[in-house]
Amino acid sequence: MNERKPSGDRKAEILTATLGLAFEVGPDHVTTGLIAGRLGLTQPAIYKHFPSKQDIWRAASELLCAQIAESVEAARQAGRTPIDRLRRLLVGHVQLIAQTPALPEIMATRDPAGALTDARKLIHAATGELRRAATREIDHVRAAGALRNGLRTEDAMTLLFGVIQGLVLRLIVTRDPAPLLPEGERLLDLQLSLFAGKGDTI
Repeated sequence: MNERKPSGDRKAEILTATLGLAFEVGPDHVTTGLIAGRLGLTQPAIYKHFPSKQDIWRAASELLCAQIAESVEAARQAGRTPIDRLRRLLVGHVQLIAQTPALPEIMATRDPAGALTDARKLIHAATGELRRAATREIDHVRAAGALRNGLRTEDAMTLLFGVIQGLVLRLIVTRDPAPLLPEGERLLDLQLSLFAGKGDTI
């Protein structure tokens, strides 16, 4: 018999299982049957905590959005300089993807039935705030005189998030999140070091 757990603990387990399965089989292929099987529960036990699959996705997306917001706030509070805050912001996002590799899957998956529409909107809004925070820090880096002459903010954003997008593409192909954080730190540090020159850009 499956151990009876407090409702909050069981809900957290259901969301963890959902996000794990989303990476393994694709978000649009996750069913309550698969979730129940992963946890050794019956489907009615899942519906006791979440009346529908849409409710599961809404809670999962809210969890991811909260984690993105926490990462942004942690970078803002912990960074001593604009470049440090920018680095922490970007590396924090890579770390979140490494911990929850379903995140880019949810954002990019085709969803003909519309089951993930609300979840995707919430996550896109949260990542939009991440990008705005990064934009602000790039502008602060420029104001501090630490940004290469002629490098536009939008170009810097494209290059930095291009690093993350390239890593995500590799993750989708290899299905291995283990190298994501060390490679992300290395490549982002390299890209940021190229921003620091004071000569004109080529």
